[in-house]
Amino acid sequence: MSKKIQTQGALFDAVQLARLFKDSKTFPDAVALHPPEEIEASFRALLEEFVSENFQLSTDQPEVKVPRAASLEEHIDNLWKILKRSPDSSSDIKSSLLSLPYSYIVPGGRFREVYYWDSYFTCEGLAASGRMDLVEGMVKNFAYLIEQHGHIPNGNRSYYLSRSQPPFFWKMLQLLERERGFDSIRAYLPHLEKEYRYWMNSHRDVKLNDEFTLNRYWDEQNIPREESYREDMEIFQHAAAERQGEIYRNIRAAAESGWDFSSRWLRDEATMESIQTIDILPVDLNCLLYGMEKQMSEWLGRLNARHAQEFANAAEQRRQLIVKYFWDERRGWFFDYCVRENKQTEVWSLAGVYPLYCGIVDAGQALRVAENLKEKFLKPGGVVTTLNETGQQWDSPNGWAPLQWITVHGLLNYNQTSLAREIVSRFVSLTEKVYKSTGKMMEKYNVCDLDVEAGGGEYPLQDGFGWTNGVVKGFIKMLSEN
Repeated sequence: MSKKIQTQGALFDAVQLARLFKDSKTFPDAVALHPPEEIEASFRALLEEFVSENFQLSTDQPEVKVPRAASLEEHIDNLWKILKRSPDSSSDIKSSLLSLPYSYIVPGGRFREVYYWDSYFTCEGLAASGRMDLVEGMVKNFAYLIEQHGHIPNGNRSYYLSRSQPPFFWKMLQLLERERGFDSIRAYLPHLEKEYRYWMNSHRDVKLNDEFTLNRYWDEQNIPREESYREDMEIFQHAAAERQGEIYRNIRAAAESGWDFSSRWLRDEATMESIQTIDILPVDLNCLLYGMEKQMSEWLGRLNARHAQEFANAAEQRRQLIVKYFWDERRGWFFDYCVRENKQTEVWSLAGVYPLYCGIVDAGQALRVAENLKEKFLKPGGVVTTLNETGQQWDSPNGWAPLQWITVHGLLNYNQTSLAREIVSRFVSLTEKVYKSTGKMMEKYNVCDLDVEAGGGEYPLQDGFGWTNGVVKGFIKMLSEN
């Protein structure tokens, strides 16, 4: 049976959703006056003309060419100027961009706005470059977003407001304190506390056996992502009926995790149709919240705030639960926990190093994690994200700059210096190799085969690239100091 354009497809959707007729049955009963393929071609041409006449597309903007630099470090310093955006004058009803009052750094490529967790790693590189003015501007922008919206959105776009990203604002404040002292961050403690309350809302925290809660990623919306509308609808259409009810929220929650997408979130560890993000308590998120609680108790204690002990108690309770639910003594690794199945997942991922990064584990556990890192995750170009090769971008063979940073500093927290330096050396060498051949810094890298570029994901490999620049700049400084 041939396709009936008055009952399915883009034209059908547009007519019905626009409510052109009082009776929704009118259009399905209509008789086509021309061949369906001609009507569809005409509709598409009209749509393209309408969009081009009424919108300035981001793809219309010319690509900025960065001249070749004498060294990778000099190239990164040059990129800060390219990736810097000036303060936005005011909210513009014609754009989805959320205005920010201070200058900021964008990742690059298709990512033309500031992103939450990217920004911490970018700030580490800015600090290493002596650009603390930009670091302070980024912190002020995030404080502004918390004031305006109660949290830091995924990015400064209106369609990102229903979710956040891994909470690294406290790490940005640590960085600022490290460089400028406690007085530089005192004014932001109310913002940090407000962000903490956002993460502890009724949707994001899950009570386990009447104990203190652990947390999960979430999204307030259960509709296709605006920035990946077609892709999400295709996943929905291919999913089994019993999986469709919350599938959009599961996809969006994975986007909040920053790991969009990974076998971590997939019930069968392979297909997007099995995504179950909101059923999973993630190791990384809970470690970051532990770090936030512990740091808040310390900062508030300096101010003699009466509720400093509240955060100290919460941190200790969370630490105990992280070890109880995420640590596998037999395998010597920290795994995510699936509340629907009441057991740990089977996915080995670099989320398992966050307990070292946040100082949660004892020396024996840290040694076991380090041994597994060396045996399973260490590759010629650094550490690989997971051990699963699925075609998703947050799986093997890809390595990502922020996870190199988390792993290295987690190891350094437990005096695993040799392995940490080996990861730094391998990742910096890989980025230098790619820069020499392409003149670019990439969003992600194939750390398993140094002659093949990274792949997977919903979009082509992006260059720029904010957090890679930040991590590599920080690593280069680290190597020069030792």
